Amino acid sequence: MQRYENLSYYQGMMKRSYEQLRQEFPVFEYQAFDFSIAEAEIKMQFHFATGGYEFHPKMKLSLGKYAIAPLREEEVQGIVFQIGMIELISYWKCTCSPTVLVKPYQLDEAMRSWWKKLYFNGLGEFFYQNKIQASEEDFMSFGFAQDSPSASELKYPHVDDNQRVIVPIGGGKDSVVTLEALRKERQVIPFIINPRGATVDCARIAGFPAEEDRVVLKREIDPQLLELNKQGFLNGHTPFSAMLSFYTLLVSYGTATRDVALSNESSANEPTIPGTKINHQYSKSLEYEEDFRWYVRTFLNDCNHYYSYLRPYTELQIAEMFARHPQYFPVFKSCNAGSKENKWCCNCSKCLFAYIILSPFIDNDTMVGIFGEDLLDKAELMQYFDELCGIAPNKPFECVGTIDEVNKALRMIRESRKGKLLMQHYEEFAIH
Repeated sequence: MQRYENLSYYQGMMKRSYEQLRQEFPVFEYQAFDFSIAEAEIKMQFHFATGGYEFHPKMKLSLGKYAIAPLREEEVQGIVFQIGMIELISYWKCTCSPTVLVKPYQLDEAMRSWWKKLYFNGLGEFFYQNKIQASEEDFMSFGFAQDSPSASELKYPHVDDNQRVIVPIGGGKDSVVTLEALRKERQVIPFIINPRGATVDCARIAGFPAEEDRVVLKREIDPQLLELNKQGFLNGHTPFSAMLSFYTLLVSYGTATRDVALSNESSANEPTIPGTKINHQYSKSLEYEEDFRWYVRTFLNDCNHYYSYLRPYTELQIAEMFARHPQYFPVFKSCNAGSKENKWCCNCSKCLFAYIILSPFIDNDTMVGIFGEDLLDKAELMQYFDELCGIAPNKPFECVGTIDEVNKALRMIRESRKGKLLMQHYEEFAIH
C-alpha cells in the first residue's frame, strides 16, 4: 500500500485529472476471487489492484430457510466470477485505467462487448459529473492472462422452479407494491442488501419477521477505496441495480427459484439529461433489463429470469397502489441521504419527489406525519422542485419519475395544496 507523507505531493493528487490518472494507472487488475460454502451461507472475497493499491472487498450471502443443499462449487464459481466483474466497476472508476486485466478467465468477444456497454452506460452520470469526455470504443479495453482458461468453460446451474419468486426489498414504496401484489399469488422470497430499518420493517409488515425469513447480502466496501476518494481520486455514481442483478443469480441458484421480480417502473427509461443517453437509472431501464436477460440466456445457462413486475406502470399508478397500504406509512423510506439514520432527510430531490407523487392519494396531514414537515412549503427545495417539474433544464440525478408524471401529480393537487409556497411558485410558471 502506498503512503504519501509529503503534503505538497498529496495536494497535487487532489487536482489530478482523468487523463493524468489513466497515465499513472494504466492497468487495473481483477486478480482473483475466493468463496466458501456453508449450509445456508456463501462467503465471497474479490481481489483487485492497480499501481500499488489493493482492494479486497468481502461479501456474505445468507440464504436463511430457503437454502437448498448441497450447492455445487463448480456452479457457484462461475456466478461468483461474474459478480466480481460487476463489483470491479466501483474500484476501477477511481483511476479509470485504460486496460482492465482480467486474470481468472478470458472473456470472448461477445462478452467483452456486453461488459463494455454496461460499464460505459452505467457510468454515464459518473462521466458527466466529472466532466469526462469518453467514447464507448476507447474509454477502456479488456486484457487477459495468456494462461487463463476461457470463461465459456465455466459451469452454471439450470433453475426451472417458477412457483416461488424472489423480490428484492429496497424499503421504498415500489418494492412494497410488488411485495403486496405477489405474496397474494405466489410464495415470495424477500432479498435484502445491507439491511437497514426501512427494509427490515417493510419485510416484517409483509410477513417476514425473522432473519431466517429473508435472504440477506452483507456487502462491504474495501476501506482503501474510501481513502482514495478522500485523496481526490475519481468518484461518482455506479450502476447499483446492475450489481443487484448479478447477485440475484446466486440467490436463484441458492434457493432453486428462477423468477426475480424487480420493482422498476416505466419512468426509469427517461434520460436524466434530455437529448442524451445519460440516465441515473440506466441499470433500472428496460434496455439494461433486456440486455441482462440476454446475457444470462446466452452465457449463464439461463439460470434465472430477471424482470420488473412494475414495468407497465407509471410512478403515479404505483403511488396510488401504495396508498392502499397505510400500514407501511410509518416505516417506508426512499431517501438515500437519510438511509443510515432510517429517516427522510427532507432536504433532497428524492424526498420531494416522493412527497409530490404521493400527495394526490394521501391527505396533507398524513403526508406531514410521514415526513415530519410539509415539503411543499419549504423554500430550500425550490431548486429541486424546478428540476423535477421541468422548469430547470435537467432532472435531478436521483431515482425520480418523469417530468410529465411530476406535472400531472402537481395538477392533481393544485386545489388541495394551492396555498403552499412551492405550489404558488408552480402557478407563476403556468405549467399545464
